[in-house]
Amino acid sequence: MTRPAAPPAPAPAAAVVARGRLEWPLLLGWLREDGYITQEDADGVSARFRAGSSSMHALVRLGGAGLLRAGRGSALDTEALTEWLAARARLPYLRIDPLRVDVGRVADVMSVQYAELRRALPVNVSPTEVTIATAEPFDTGWVSEIESHTRRHVRLVVANPDDVRRYTTEFYALARNVRAAQKSGEVAVTASFEQLVELGKSAKTLDANDQGVVQVVDWLWQYAFEQRASDIHLEPRRDIGAIRFRIDGVLHTVYQVPLTVMAAMTARIKLLGRMDVVERRRPLDGRIKTRRPDGADGSPGGDVEMRLSTLPTAFGEKMVMRIFDPETTVKGLSALGFGANESKGWQELIARPHGIILVTGPTGSGKTTTLYATLKQLATEEVNVCTIEDPIEMIEPAFNQTQVQPALDMGFAEGLRALMRQDPDVIMVGEIRDLETAEMAIQAALTGHLVFSTLHTNDAVGAVTRLADLGVPSYLIAATVIGVLAQRLARTLCPACKQRDDAVTRDTLDAAVRPWRLSGGVRPYKPVGCLECRHTGYRGRAGLYELLLMSEGARAAVHPSLDAAALRRVAVKEGLRPLRLAGAMKVAEGLTTLEEVLRNTPALDIAG
Repeated sequence: MTRPAAPPAPAPAAAVVARGRLEWPLLLGWLREDGYITQEDADGVSARFRAGSSSMHALVRLGGAGLLRAGRGSALDTEALTEWLAARARLPYLRIDPLRVDVGRVADVMSVQYAELRRALPVNVSPTEVTIATAEPFDTGWVSEIESHTRRHVRLVVANPDDVRRYTTEFYALARNVRAAQKSGEVAVTASFEQLVELGKSAKTLDANDQGVVQVVDWLWQYAFEQRASDIHLEPRRDIGAIRFRIDGVLHTVYQVPLTVMAAMTARIKLLGRMDVVERRRPLDGRIKTRRPDGADGSPGGDVEMRLSTLPTAFGEKMVMRIFDPETTVKGLSALGFGANESKGWQELIARPHGIILVTGPTGSGKTTTLYATLKQLATEEVNVCTIEDPIEMIEPAFNQTQVQPALDMGFAEGLRALMRQDPDVIMVGEIRDLETAEMAIQAALTGHLVFSTLHTNDAVGAVTRLADLGVPSYLIAATVIGVLAQRLARTLCPACKQRDDAVTRDTLDAAVRPWRLSGGVRPYKPVGCLECRHTGYRGRAGLYELLLMSEGARAAVHPSLDAAALRRVAVKEGLRPLRLAGAMKVAEGLTTLEEVLRNTPALDIAG
């Protein structure tokens, strides 16, 4: 729930004495009185509205009339009219944030029938006060009833009537389904890790197809899609089950459910993912393909894939769902956030006919996204693109994908050996983990194939030294590796609420990237927080890139006594820009913050 705005300047006295339900003629008169619309606009709307009746809320009806604010030209939609009405009523304005509403507690304040009747929705409950969002700020005769029932002071805030109606339906439906699922059975909760061995033999579980469980799972997925979540975590704790979403790389607690309900939800998801529902003693993997619901604006839904993973924990089975939503995944290289220098170099690199290209960085740095976007570009009708992955992150029809199967003695090396006999042009190996896989990748590159793979190193130069550490001879590294891309993901500032940051100057940025210096303008911004960004100040993420091109000078530095510092100095001399410098440039452009860059990039070290 967004924090209510401070009450605005005193409103006209007429608003204070108003009583009862809102009607559009009254609102139209107030808009004209406050100078928001002209008399001509008011007459035009009146003529249209008198021609027919409507059951819509007065704010919603006026919000769809296409009115523009006099003198400014800004649209007077339902949200803008709601904010104006809050000022008129001398009440705080609020945009409801479902991530900040304790659905279980607010549903106990009043029944759903009462909430729908009064067009009001509880959004926060404290020991002494209950905050209620209303779309009828002058219809307050019921407030004393709620204060008597809850023995708490009622604090009214004004919210968009569409939001009040929508969330009234969703919150009460969710609370009802959770309670129904909880009552329909019991699950034995383990008190220690050792008892997991007996789980499944003695536990009485809820039916995974129980209607309440089905609806709670459906709500969970729909809500995750709406919030742009990349992962859903179902985490059993000692007394309660926590549901968390990862949004822009940060986890947010969304809801808490009884352990009985969480166990039933996990069973339901495992059933849909064709996983062993009874097995709770070992980790399991699965996949689900579901469908995004049609948007509220009428936009069509689409297929969404989820990768499932379970893990036995001290208090039950933990599940993580990785979401691969076509609406949020990158569709092309242009959307990855490459700088002009790195983009030109990367395009030249992937146009080469053979060699090894490595993408490096820690887990969650976007390596797979970069590789998928690159392979999509390369996978034309004339090119055979094959991958060997563990696991297959997302099914892509443009190329041939193979899953590593350790139980069948098919690891990366065996899979790559098999792919070599499939007449490939481009090969992607999910990760080079050992010398055998590295040797197979080198053999593929030497026989005329373009090979992509990943490593877990801090920077681009570290990938070269990692191959040497695995035992690859330096002459083979120099002969086959044609480039290394190191990358990180940094959260980008929310465009709706970011503000100029005078504390960050050119000198501040130059100090962070010394001995480099920035050129061009510096327009730093800072995070503020609003409903659009879930009060974090950030919305979305962008890539930071460091591209090492294996030029003749760089190859000469790769010798049996490989010195990483010497290779780094050669690369910098020939144009390599480190990750921190790439991040500082995005700070100067106002896309992210210096704190975010310093947190996500390694310190500069050109001396070794």
